[in-house]
Amino acid sequence: MVDRDLLKDRMKRVRAIAMDVDGVLTDGGLWWGPGGEEWKRFSFADIMGVSLARRAGLELALISGEDSRLVDRYAEKLHIHHVAKSCRDKAAALRGFADAVGVALNAVCFIGDDVNDLAAMQIAGVSAAPANAAREVLKRVDFVAKSMGGNGAVRELIEVLLSAQGLSAAEVFLRP
Repeated sequence: MVDRDLLKDRMKRVRAIAMDVDGVLTDGGLWWGPGGEEWKRFSFADIMGVSLARRAGLELALISGEDSRLVDRYAEKLHIHHVAKSCRDKAAALRGFADAVGVALNAVCFIGDDVNDLAAMQIAGVSAAPANAAREVLKRVDFVAKSMGGNGAVRELIEVLLSAQGLSAAEVFLRP
């Protein structure tokens, strides 16, 4: 983890957030329905956090190793236009997202939970993880949420980012 003041300075620069899905926006569980359909649980706290980030003008992306229709549905519901699925090279996907939205990598935050996210975390300006991320990840990220994946970790990160930028969740939400 980096020095608190340095992290706050880096968070002030963030203009885009890329998120892993399973284990970050979900609790990492997977349920199959009787017809073979996948079910995943998303937290309304995280949904509100993503909405706040969008309202604050931050660019958003989902970068997932899975190819799930639920990722598309989540992106559609939350107006996230940058989605990379079946992604084996998350660093390349993060570079592509940053280029597409015209943001330098040092102004991008990436939140992930497992070792397949480390390459993207290493090139992001700010790296983050939920409390229940893999140990190797927890040792290497800039910010560890107190919340677990799928239980408000993304909301927590977004509120910390907004605070570093001099904004509160209520202030952002109440904007016209």
